[in-house]
Amino acid sequence: MRTKVNLETWIRTEHFNFFKVFSEPFWGLQAEVNMGKAKLTAKQKGYSLFSYYLHCALRAAGDIENFGYRIESGEVYHYAEIGASATVAREDGLFGFTHMPFHANYSEFNKGVQAEMQRVRTTKGPLLQVPCPENVMHVSTIPWVKFTGLSHARHFPLEDSVPKMTFGKLYEENGQWKMPVSMHVHHALMDGLHVGQFFERFQYYLDQ
Repeated sequence: MRTKVNLETWIRTEHFNFFKVFSEPFWGLQAEVNMGKAKLTAKQKGYSLFSYYLHCALRAAGDIENFGYRIESGEVYHYAEIGASATVAREDGLFGFTHMPFHANYSEFNKGVQAEMQRVRTTKGPLLQVPCPENVMHVSTIPWVKFTGLSHARHFPLEDSVPKMTFGKLYEENGQWKMPVSMHVHHALMDGLHVGQFFERFQYYLDQ
């Protein structure tokens, strides 16, 4: 469900007006999450580790109001539910985009994820084969690299306020499984507080 934000009464209007005119209003950071419990849970239950930690991340984003804000035609709207538009690798070394709607139930969510991954892997054609709504996070995975920083290709004339999340290489260090995660967000809509809250909630769900 999409709700229009009243900019006359919104607590964030001053910050929105300040940052929305920046030539680069996105900012980001990279942090590590502990993957030990999530890795064990996925193995014990036969889950896809990727779809499991993606589900945890989307649950975390859904817990934080600011992750649901989007700028559309200069107005701000709030979405109650956040899915994913994730890149999926193809056998030819390229990739395609997906649309993975969120479901609170992991099994239902995973069905959609696996269907989308199969669709992209077995088809060729335009990158954007299916329309993608605004209530998503842009998601990429770079499983070969334990990165310590990351930037994104951006088309600045395009109105874009969708958060961008990148997962890195799962690795073991001193007996603990870890993974770098990068998050880039629009500063007119959220600050460091909200990204910090996201990582806290993400780790909470990974540890369940």
